[in-house]
Amino acid sequence: MDSNFSPLTHRKADHIRINLEEDVSSSRTTGLERYFFSNEALPDFNLADVDTNLTLFGKSLRAPLLISSMTGGTPHAGQINLRLAEAAQEKGIALGLGSQRAALEHPEQQATFQVRSVAPDILLFANLGAVQLNYGYTAEHCLRAIEMAQADALFLHLNPLQEALQPEGDTHFSGLLQKIEMVCKTLPVPVIAKEVGWGISAETARRLVSAGVAAIDVAGAGGTSWSQVEMFRMNDPSLARIAAVFRNWGIPTAEAVRQVHQALPDTPVFASGGLRNGLDIAKCLALGATLGGMAGPFLKAAVVSVEEVAATIDEVVSTLRIAMFACGAKDLAALHRITLQEVLP
Repeated sequence: MDSNFSPLTHRKADHIRINLEEDVSSSRTTGLERYFFSNEALPDFNLADVDTNLTLFGKSLRAPLLISSMTGGTPHAGQINLRLAEAAQEKGIALGLGSQRAALEHPEQQATFQVRSVAPDILLFANLGAVQLNYGYTAEHCLRAIEMAQADALFLHLNPLQEALQPEGDTHFSGLLQKIEMVCKTLPVPVIAKEVGWGISAETARRLVSAGVAAIDVAGAGGTSWSQVEMFRMNDPSLARIAAVFRNWGIPTAEAVRQVHQALPDTPVFASGGLRNGLDIAKCLALGATLGGMAGPFLKAAVVSVEEVAATIDEVVSTLRIAMFACGAKDLAALHRITLQEVLP
């Protein structure tokens, strides 16, 4: 191991490499394939009139699209974040940073999360693991993460299964909700609770919102399986077999969005976990989501160039606009009113 890098930094580098090189997909589907729009053969407006603008947490977005949290903490990750941020600025969408714990513990890594120089106007989410509040972190650490990134809001991510599968994992989750409530009351920006790929149930979302969380990113099953990512990190065959057992774990994204929105209709819901195109985002918005988040396609694009990320954004948004046109939704409010048809099992 390079003495210049901490074990946490090496883990972040492993995560990027594995996501790019290995099959880490969940064996579950998102559930979105069960839903479809009724075709509108006579929309009473022009495609050019479709409006995807919205305002969230005081920031204007040109589309309901979030580049979901991925990385940071290594030079390569810093380059990826800058490319993602530059494209997000150009296209007017939101960006989530990867976990900033590495930068709090190793200040020399802070620059890998600092993207405001290329993205002064975007809706930007800082990010920390919620469980670190049980390992000495306080609201002050959260504030430092926000200030480091000049972020507009904070993701507190919840990943008990991933932590349980890591030999170095942090698994003390007892009493965590009370500490999340303390953070929500203390911070000057909204706090969003997010999973990392196994979903948040309606009941857990209720508890989080009661504690002061401003939005829920369900991050459901159907995309990257972090149990698979951890499996590829394992040197111990027994631990690798244990991780492989959980490839089918989680609440499918469509079900998580539907349940959380029904339980908390006034709370913004972010849909992420296996979304791959603008039609997936359109379906999630019709199910009640406010934003659709994607990670994998943007990571692959960011390894290439800013232009590739921008082109990927354009493709996603164009697909969303065409889906809205073809189902008769002129704006996002109309899309939220659409009732999807469901193919029953």
